[in-house]
Amino acid sequence: MKSLCMFVKNIRQHIYMNTVLFIIDPQNDFCNPKGSLFVPGAVADIDRIVGMIDNYGQSIDEVVLTADDHLPNDISHPTFWRDKVGEPPRPFSQISYQDYEEGKFVPAAPEDAKVVESYIQQLEEAGKAHTIWPEHCISGTWGAEIDSKLLEKLIEWTRRSNRHYQIIRKGWYPYSEHFGAFEAEVPYPMEESTLFNTPLARKLDKFSRILLAGEAKSHCVCHTVAQMINKAPELVAKTTILTDAMSTIQGYETLSDVTFEKAKRLGASFATTVEVFNGH
Repeated sequence: MKSLCMFVKNIRQHIYMNTVLFIIDPQNDFCNPKGSLFVPGAVADIDRIVGMIDNYGQSIDEVVLTADDHLPNDISHPTFWRDKVGEPPRPFSQISYQDYEEGKFVPAAPEDAKVVESYIQQLEEAGKAHTIWPEHCISGTWGAEIDSKLLEKLIEWTRRSNRHYQIIRKGWYPYSEHFGAFEAEVPYPMEESTLFNTPLARKLDKFSRILLAGEAKSHCVCHTVAQMINKAPELVAKTTILTDAMSTIQGYETLSDVTFEKAKRLGASFATTVEVFNGH
């Protein structure tokens, strides 16, 4: 009887469920060992995503990818800042509002001071710190490109299935970090690209199942889930987080734990790239 119930459940899912694969920032700088911000484990993550598309592509109705797209002098990059002796901060250092007030770090371009002060202050009020990252995903460069193995598979899948993929670029506005898929860390009313991406939320909401993968689990994936929870809770219960298709930046292994646990309480599920298509 249990086997029969599972069979019926799988048939119902097959009939009624339409699925979008939502991949966060599968780009060379994160997913290739030569990338400037390579995430250990990302190569295997990409391989598993490619294998999933190969084996279960007929059950995927659309693929949506996000992609970081930064300018060199981005607020999260070293060259944007100077310390008291005129040197840029080292990657992975953090800048607090107190650091800024004391002049420990200031923007390299003095005319940026006003917007930077507001940004750092708003981050801190939200309980966040500003992190400096290695230059990554510079617009138009190899590092910003989608991983070639994944892109080739998507093109093959598109031709085979007559379905589509879409790449949504984020983060080019240089005065705000933009981890999550939906909005910048500090949205600016006058800059539309930083505001909540309502068309993306509406697109995802058309599907009965959202499969979430990508890099890095600790940051852009985690922030995407947090933005769903806070701004688009109707998406959370539809989401399956693919546990073997994302990895964390070293030193941040537990950063996503609280957010993922909250998502679970709101109905999100967790499965591997194989389990999700086999009645898990």
